[in-house]
Amino acid sequence: MTTTAQALAEGVLAGDVRRASRLMRLIDDQAPLATDALKLLFTHTGRAWIIGVTGSPGAGKSTLTDRLITAYRAQGKTVGVIAVDPTSPFTGGAILGDRIRMQGHATDPGVFIRSLATRGNLGGLSRATGDCLHVMDAMGREVIIVETVGVGQDEIDIAQLAHTTVVVLVPGMGDDIQAIKAGILEVADVFVVNKADLDGADRVVRELRSNLELRHAIKAPPMDHDTHHRIVRAKAEGKPVEAPKGPVEWEPPIQKVVAAKGTGVDELVAAIANHQKHLVDTGEKARREQTRAMTQFLTLLRDRLLRAGLDRLERERGKLTDVAQRIAAREADPYVLAEELANAAR
Repeated sequence: MTTTAQALAEGVLAGDVRRASRLMRLIDDQAPLATDALKLLFTHTGRAWIIGVTGSPGAGKSTLTDRLITAYRAQGKTVGVIAVDPTSPFTGGAILGDRIRMQGHATDPGVFIRSLATRGNLGGLSRATGDCLHVMDAMGREVIIVETVGVGQDEIDIAQLAHTTVVVLVPGMGDDIQAIKAGILEVADVFVVNKADLDGADRVVRELRSNLELRHAIKAPPMDHDTHHRIVRAKAEGKPVEAPKGPVEWEPPIQKVVAAKGTGVDELVAAIANHQKHLVDTGEKARREQTRAMTQFLTLLRDRLLRAGLDRLERERGKLTDVAQRIAAREADPYVLAEELANAAR
């Protein structure tokens, strides 16, 4: 019996894990049926709180995610987990081993864990992550945790999808300053220093605090002196400039955790709840929702335009491999071809 988009959507809305799993598989395979089902589900989304867990490989993200599941289930909340694993550049396969550390929740109907392969995507996420989030949201999962691939300094896509981004660090991973600078420092809403029972944990905390203070110093308006030689903010038209009024800026807390023992997890859950309240109270949640919507729309648009361009290329110039061969042999100009395809899409 052929499954229809309507049947898939109705199954997801009813909380049917098998239908949801089937739809996520179709999403990962970019099947047209998946798009039809997502169209029916979209108006039923927007209710879940999305938590991104990111950090370096070996930081303990999977173990921490397992502990977060336990904590939220103790609160009576339903939980969805999307665990993203890297794809082998040689075989195209993925181990999808994050579930191994979450086996304790395998029989809990209030927990739905789905593993995704990156399939070559950079940024710590899979191409299908955003759509799979919609599926779990439509299922009624109240909290959705997205565990990224072990990322570097600039792979920060999770911040564009999550409401709260948790960055996990551990002592003894080489140059701690190097590990926490650049984009990772700026996207974190909550810092977790995992394996805090190891030597060097306090040093990581100190360096984090120093970097956060430095970030404030960079953002602050320049200092100046008024006519009475008092230090004030930079002047404009002869008058001191007052600090801009607006929502109070969120100060990312630093939580020391030993995920393997469950130590500090309750405090981490409380910090996430505080951040959620801050976003709602200041209106920042609406802005993040808009950013997420823009990111997902542009991803969809880029994918559709690229697919249409490649189809047109194949119809008019031959298969991509043949065109690439001609470009490599300097028999075709890639700039001219790209401009022609782009102009045809207008």
